[in-house]
Parts: sequence; structure tokens; C-alpha cells
Amino acid sequence: MLMSAPEVEHELFLTKLFNDALAGPANAILKMAGLKEDHRPWDNAMVMELLVILLMVLLFSYLRPRLSVDKPGKLQHVIEVIYQFIQKTADEMGIHHSERYTPLFATMFFLLLFANLIGLIPGLESPTMGYIMPLGCAVVVFVYYHYMGFKIQGVVSYLKHFMGPVIWLAPLILPIEIVSHFVRPMSLTIRLYANMFAGEQITNAFMDLTKIIIPVVFMGLHVFVSLLQAYIFTLMSMIYISGSTAEHHEEH
Repeated sequence: MLMSAPEVEHELFLTKLFNDALAGPANAILKMAGLKEDHRPWDNAMVMELLVILLMVLLFSYLRPRLSVDKPGKLQHVIEVIYQFIQKTADEMGIHHSERYTPLFATMFFLLLFANLIGLIPGLESPTMGYIMPLGCAVVVFVYYHYMGFKIQGVVSYLKHFMGPVIWLAPLILPIEIVSHFVRPMSLTIRLYANMFAGEQITNAFMDLTKIIIPVVFMGLHVFVSLLQAYIFTLMSMIYISGSTAEHHEEH
């Protein structure tokens, strides 16, 4: 909630409403967390992220009672196709019982897709063009794939992965494995943040310089980048989970 992101140069209208009406509750949370209070505690990224979550809740709340096996609507059909594609991709990544993880992958994909695309609406901007939301999603993936590794393989068996194929290589392999795993959240964060920030800036620049035709082209490019980055983030999550659980099943 703290307005600390250096890339935020202006306050969106919705962010201004939050800071005018809800600065007190935000500062109360900051105080409970031991952080310094701010007279404008809400930043654009946090407000946009909350808006994305609200829109997703409203959309799927609207869709759920209208689900039909016999006569699926167009929206249901599109979402089912995407969901099945995500599960098929998880299968191809070698994830055993991929249906167990598909809800997480689908949620992550739709969350990031909505967050990437919301910047196309005038007066709003993508929360993924700041580092806070990409970092939060990356940390969730990092914690989750380690948790599943410990849960499925057991503590001892999972920790052996960090030691290398033979015990005498452990002093060399262990530091490399630890560094490589802690670099993963940084890699996920920078990839998503940098691409969305660059794409947003290019789209905004050309929309300011031209009127209709050129902005449409770059808006189409923004949609493509949004889809691609949401997919890549989800795909990398699948790879990490596959790596943390695969050896257990190979042994069986």
C-alpha cells in the first residue's frame, strides 16, 4: 500500500479516491506492520491490482451460475478451452496428476492476463508494469513448488535434490542449487515487469503522438505481449513444479 514504487509518476483518478477516502485504514495496516505512515499510502499498482481482483470475482461470480454442460455459452466455451490448454501443457511438462495443479496455473494465468490488459482502458494502467505484483506472484510460485516438493517427496528425499547425484559433490552443488532457486523469483519478476513496463510506455507514447491507426497497431501488440507474458509466467511455474515433483514419480 505504501507509495514507494519509483516508477509511479502520477496518481490515477481511482488511486486519488482511495487516498482521499481510505488513507486511514491503509496507514493503520502500515502501522501494524511496523512501517512508516504516509499521507498518500495507496499507489497505482496496489489499487489496480485490487481492481483486477474485483473484476475477476465479479466475472466468475456471474459465470458460475450460468455454467451449462449441454449449452455452454461463448464465454464459458472460451474459458474452458483456455483451461484445457493449460492442463494439456502441464501434462506435456511431465507433471504427474496435473489436474491437481491446474487450478493454480489457470488462476495465475487469468490474473496476470487481466492485470496486463487493464492498462488498455483509458485512465487505468497495468499493475504488472510495477514490480510489486510480479514479485508477489513470483514469491507465491516459489513457496508453492517447494511446498509441493516437500509434501510429495518428503523432506529428506527433496533435500537430496540439492546435494547432487553423489554425496562428495554436495559442497559444490549445494551452493549452486540454492542460488539458482533464489534467483527464480527475481527472474520471473524482472521478465514480467520489464516487458509490461516497456510495452505500456511504447503504447502510451504512440497514443500521445498519433490519433487512430498507429495506436491500434500498438494496442494489438500490447494484447499480444500481455497474452505472451501471462503464458510464459505460467509455463515457468509449470517447469518449476515439474522439477520439484518429477523425480519422485520416476523412482516409482
